[in-house]
Amino acid sequence: MKKLYLLPVTLGDIEPTIVLPIQYFNIINDIDCFIVENARSARRFLLKCNIKKNIEEIKFIEINKHSKVEDILLEISDSNYSNYGLLSEAGIPCVADPGAKIVLWAHYNKFKIIPITGPSSIFLALMSSGLNGQNFVFHGYLPIKKDERIKKIKQIEKDSHIKRQSQIFIETPYRNNSLIKDLITYCNSETYLCIASNLTLEKELIITRKIKEWQNININLDKQPCVFIIQLM
Repeated sequence: MKKLYLLPVTLGDIEPTIVLPIQYFNIINDIDCFIVENARSARRFLLKCNIKKNIEEIKFIEINKHSKVEDILLEISDSNYSNYGLLSEAGIPCVADPGAKIVLWAHYNKFKIIPITGPSSIFLALMSSGLNGQNFVFHGYLPIKKDERIKKIKQIEKDSHIKRQSQIFIETPYRNNSLIKDLITYCNSETYLCIASNLTLEKELIITRKIKEWQNININLDKQPCVFIIQLM
């Protein structure tokens, strides 16, 4: 039976052995073909993991916004490898990350799906927030246009109160400060906001405060990877 390993990647420039399990480093040596977002960065990461195989002999298939999933599936179907690895660009595969269609296809084509544990900024933020980890929603990115973004913020804040849900979302790093300003301006003063930045890295920052308390906090997270969580109790 063919196997598809779901392989997480570190969230930044950190020694892989700190956050990845020991078996990870054995598994990558058994994989013949990696499905990745960017072949160049994938090669660099695998070398950092001290992969024993000749990196030039490994097959890489790229899946990104320029790829056609149908072409990727056809390429996998036509190959004769036994072990495949779906390698995230950062964090865990298929969560705020492409690849879900590959996994679904693999289920229907008699692959054994093997998820490997590793860092997820979304779940690390949630478990560190102090907010509801029993009932939560991940929204991905909020709208770019300001009026649409404000409308979305108000809606998910309302949902957090009515449904007693933590509302989780992310932003393109260079727009972090604008998003924080909107949250502080348009959210209820009693709403809790958790900002988790640079998780697992040297500059890690995790703060949960009410909006009225955030108004007195001066913070600059421009171009820093962040996860945001709000909940109005």
